[in-house]
Parts: sequence; structure tokens; C-alpha cells
Amino acid sequence: MSLRTRIAPTPSGFLHPGNGASFVLAWVVARATKGRVLLRIDDLDRARFRMEYLEDIFFTLDWLGLDYDEGPASPQDFLDRFSQSLRTDTYHEALRQLAEQGVLYACDCSRRHIREQSVGSLYSGFCRQRKLYLDTPHTAWRIRLPDDCEVAFSEWKQDVPVSLNLPACMGDFVLRQKDGSPAYQIASLCDDLLWHINFIVRGQDLLPSTGAQMFLAQQLGYEDFQKATFFHHALLTDDSGEKLSKSAGSTALKSWREAGKSPDDVWRQAAQWLGLEYREETPMEMAAMLSSGAKINAHFL
Repeated sequence: MSLRTRIAPTPSGFLHPGNGASFVLAWVVARATKGRVLLRIDDLDRARFRMEYLEDIFFTLDWLGLDYDEGPASPQDFLDRFSQSLRTDTYHEALRQLAEQGVLYACDCSRRHIREQSVGSLYSGFCRQRKLYLDTPHTAWRIRLPDDCEVAFSEWKQDVPVSLNLPACMGDFVLRQKDGSPAYQIASLCDDLLWHINFIVRGQDLLPSTGAQMFLAQQLGYEDFQKATFFHHALLTDDSGEKLSKSAGSTALKSWREAGKSPDDVWRQAAQWLGLEYREETPMEMAAMLSSGAKINAHFL
């Protein structure tokens, strides 16, 4: 089986070191296995989209020394041929199939009501029994999770699959927004299926999203996605211990580039996540180290 992975940034802010190290990690594993890399830019969040954020993605990949085999050649090429807005029919078809299965319900809860009714940070399921029609205006669509919903998936370099209790970590998550637009979970799943992605690199904060998408793949019969392997790396934090977020400040890679800083620190972090002893190797040299060290799963060779 040939490895196919993706670098999937969102143009909703300037990329930070955690984003960059995650991209390097995915790229190094792909090159070590003679796999393929897709550049997939997730731009569903049009409220936060900015052209300068889109351009930053291409500048950052060039600065990191990363190429890719499929995807847009430039910001304009992305807008013309690769934007998620061009694939909404695919996302809505998946939503239609789920609606026909009777596993979706409409929810008109406001954010305030959700905060007041939530159990921890999870949606309480308030609208489950209200039986609102799916075509009710200004309602989101949520998926009704079975109470005992356990999902499992393969984690790279682990012999035992990771198992998640989805209701406990996600609750009934949203698949269509109140404005009618598809939500991240369904769009990401459909895109990974479209490009036959079988190795997905994510931060540990997205473990619940992996579980959610695996559950959706099971409901929709997306067998290829169910066979994918995942790697959930640790998160980078700022000086206060908070997870790094996109910004225009000193933690943005844009600031590093403009200051003439080398990407060496980003490469070093990726090497650490990969279990490699870093001695200022480039990503290509890291790929050679990973391959020669027989650290890759056999089914990706």
C-alpha cells in the first residue's frame, strides 16, 4: 500500500510553529516511504478567511523546504480549482445520506443556551426529543450518537488500536451549520476520501475529531477511511502553558521569516515527535534517517 498524506492548513490566521512542525512530520514520513503529499487548504470558515493568510501558507511551505505532489500551485490556483466551496455538493450529498438514515436532528439552540445546558463542555442533547424538521429555518444539524458509541482507529507506532467513547468526548456534534453550510467534520472526511488519504497527522487535541470522522465513515460505508492510520502528536504551548494559536505576533512563523530566522527550530520539533536525534538535518535528511532506521510501518513501504 502506498502512503498518501496531506498538509491541511486553514487560512484563518498566520501559521505558528506547531502547524509548521506538523507539516514537516507528515512530509518526512511520506518522503521516507516514497509516498505522496497533498496540499489541502480548508477554507470553509469564510468569516475568518483573509487573502494574506492564504498567501502565508505558500510562503511558509517554501520557507520550511517542503514540496508536495498534488494541490494548488498558488493562492489564485487554489481559489480557482481547489477551494472547499467548489466541493459543497459532495458534502451535502453525504449529509443527505445521513438524513435518510434518520441519524440527524435539527437544533435551534443558541450559544448561550448551549452553555447553560451543557454537561461540562458537551452539548446536552436538548433538541433530541423536540423533533424539529430538518428543513426548519435557522437550525443546525446534529448527529444522534448511540449511548455506547465506541470507535477505534489505528495509531502509527502503536500495536493496539486507540479506542474512544465518542459521546463522552464529543457529544452530538454539528454536521451542518445554521446558515446551511457543511461543518468541518463532514467536509474533512469527504476530502480525505476524495484524495484517498490513508495517513493523517494531527495534534492530540483533534483525537475527538478523528473519532467523530471514523464514526461518520462507518455510517456512510466509507471503508477506505476506516483503514487509515493516524498520528496524533503532542501540542506546543506558549510561555503560559496555553496551546499555540494562530496570530500575527512573535509566535507566528511569518514573524520568524521576516526576522530572517532559520526554520531549524521547527525541523527540530518534528524530529523530536518522530523519535529522531536531531543534528540540524533538513527534512529530506530526516526522511533518509527515518527510512534507514526502519521506523516505518511495513504496510507503508
